[in-house]
Amino acid sequence: MLATVMSTYAQTREFTLEDLNFGGNNYHNMTPENRYLSWWGDELIRTDADECMLVDKATGEETKMFSADDLNEWGGIAESEKILSLFSAMFPYPDQSLILAKTKTERVLIDFKEKKLVWRQSRVGETNEEWNAQSRAVAFVKDNNLYVTDGEGNTKQLTTDGSKEIVYAQSVHRDEFGIYKGTFWSPDGQKLAFYRMDQSMVSDYPLVDIDTRIATEDPIKYPMAGETSHKVTVGVYDLKTGKTIYLDAGDPTDRYFTNVSWSPDSKKVYMIELNRDQTDMELTGYDAESGAKQETLYTEHNDKYVHPMNPITFLPWDSSKFILQSEKDGYNHLYLFDVSGKQIKQLTQGKWVVLDLIGFNKAKKSVIILSTESSDIQNNAYSVDIKTGKRTLLDNGKGCHVNIFEASGHHDEALSYSGKYLFDNYTEPDVPRDVNIINTENAKNVTYFVAKDPWAGMNVPEFSCGTIKAADGATDLYYRMVKPINFDPQKKYPTIVYVYGGPGVRNVEARWHYYSRGWETYMAQKGYLLFILDNRGSSDRGVEFEQATFRHLGVEEMKDQIKGVEYLKSLAYVDSTRMGVHGWSFGGFMTTSLMTTYPDVFKVGVAGGPVIDWKWYEVMYGERYMDTPQDNPEGYAETSLINKAGNLKGKLQIIIGNNDPTVVPQHALSFIKACIEAGTQPDYFVYPGEPHNMRGHQSVHLHERITQYFEDYLK
Repeated sequence: MLATVMSTYAQTREFTLEDLNFGGNNYHNMTPENRYLSWWGDELIRTDADECMLVDKATGEETKMFSADDLNEWGGIAESEKILSLFSAMFPYPDQSLILAKTKTERVLIDFKEKKLVWRQSRVGETNEEWNAQSRAVAFVKDNNLYVTDGEGNTKQLTTDGSKEIVYAQSVHRDEFGIYKGTFWSPDGQKLAFYRMDQSMVSDYPLVDIDTRIATEDPIKYPMAGETSHKVTVGVYDLKTGKTIYLDAGDPTDRYFTNVSWSPDSKKVYMIELNRDQTDMELTGYDAESGAKQETLYTEHNDKYVHPMNPITFLPWDSSKFILQSEKDGYNHLYLFDVSGKQIKQLTQGKWVVLDLIGFNKAKKSVIILSTESSDIQNNAYSVDIKTGKRTLLDNGKGCHVNIFEASGHHDEALSYSGKYLFDNYTEPDVPRDVNIINTENAKNVTYFVAKDPWAGMNVPEFSCGTIKAADGATDLYYRMVKPINFDPQKKYPTIVYVYGGPGVRNVEARWHYYSRGWETYMAQKGYLLFILDNRGSSDRGVEFEQATFRHLGVEEMKDQIKGVEYLKSLAYVDSTRMGVHGWSFGGFMTTSLMTTYPDVFKVGVAGGPVIDWKWYEVMYGERYMDTPQDNPEGYAETSLINKAGNLKGKLQIIIGNNDPTVVPQHALSFIKACIEAGTQPDYFVYPGEPHNMRGHQSVHLHERITQYFEDYLK
């Protein structure tokens, strides 16, 4: 067993949830200080709230460029309309001294060298907006319909039938397959591809708005596993002709269209198409002018499921070649193809995962990636030579790197225009946050910013990381342990297993405090030991690791978690008579599963937003991992917690948001009903009007409630 321990601090002041919870009033002071950065070509700019600073890439020193007040003055912007913050400002043209900023009602381009306004565009009433630097046109949704305002300020309404049932230019397929938006500008900015989702055939799920005088229905469209799903098509609008066409992809029934991208010449639209069973994918190309299907470039099959998350990416120096990401060899890797669909070669290979294709160094003809090659719990940046495949580590080989958080989940904003430079926002178990500037040609790192430890002077627990064997006896699983404040190995401590365990999430990482959640520190302060294990089925360990749970979600995961419990019981300082479990969403499912499958192991559990029966969960996610209830009745029966309600022995509290659109209230209510019928006694708490996760300061209230439940029944 591998174990890594971080030294404890001999400090005094204790934390409150206002310090440790993201909704807390003092949370912002207890997180590592950050720097918000943007590229202007190959020049690095710090965009602060009220000023922009030019960063010297060789020394990290800063020089003031201008302030928000300067821009307001140069742009002649009225006091009532002024630019309030530069955090989200952009420098969209590498060879022009223009900054794109937002006033209350407009987006403006200001020349900061000439000190004048050069362009403005209204942004009133826009939602889901996407602006294009080449044409300066913006696509947006208003009153459920799609509009485009061109660079001259002319607005055109493209659709008229938008509604809750006909959804335009927004994320589709329940945000699966890497989808996070619904509009896609062509490279020349003259064409716009967009999603149209018809969900009129999908059943309404009844949520209720209690803030009206008499509570009113507020239904959502929710396609459950095995039920009728929505139909998606892809349209293309041409700014020059004013015409809209739809890609001739055939009948969209029971199909998924994802990973939309463009050819470099803006003449073709590419996307990846999947069957509903998600066993087969096709990379297809369409003529952007006529919508005609022109080719199928690549197909892939997996008997369990394929899971494409990334569009193809063309080489910026060779428009005849592109990179496809695929898990076909068991791990997500990069493959080089030509536009005829011929695979030229596999660019990366090994028992590790490419987490992201960040971009390219154009001069060196290399691709910059983020991967787990150095460690299963790390994220490190590498340069990969396209010709030779040689990989060069760009960072220090420790921790988790290039931590910027884009809506897409990608990290391309960290790379300069030419790809020569990368700003690396990183953390290690004992490093709160550092920011380096990396030269991707020679891997030289320049220290730009080092955050102070915001927990200095606090009473901090000991964080450790190690591995145990999974229930298969062979696979290493990573855990995090948080020991109680003033830990004494001669004492026995109540222990809480915090669990998620589902696909797409990795809870244990080589970040600050091994990625520990603030609540864990709060509980350690109260005398609990916390244990977190990433079981088989969680993310970034390859296909076999993830697919071990296929068609019976929760079964193998629980076996692995129980291996964690066995390890805990081997420790003299763990009180095996006082073991608790807590998790949210998939973790709520796991919490309830563990409490009812191993009722003599856990004394107390708190399950938040729990899935109770996968037949009530959504189509795309549910059917990927479980198939349909019609095709896999045994798996659905085996994993349903309705049938286990009578097994409950310990104290279990279920907490939900009453307007949860993700794990709908039917799950928790059905379990409560089954417990009543079986004569078992769970507790139940509801946050009125809240979705899947509690927002704002209500999260502090939530974690106070979770804490109190363990204090009342476990301690």
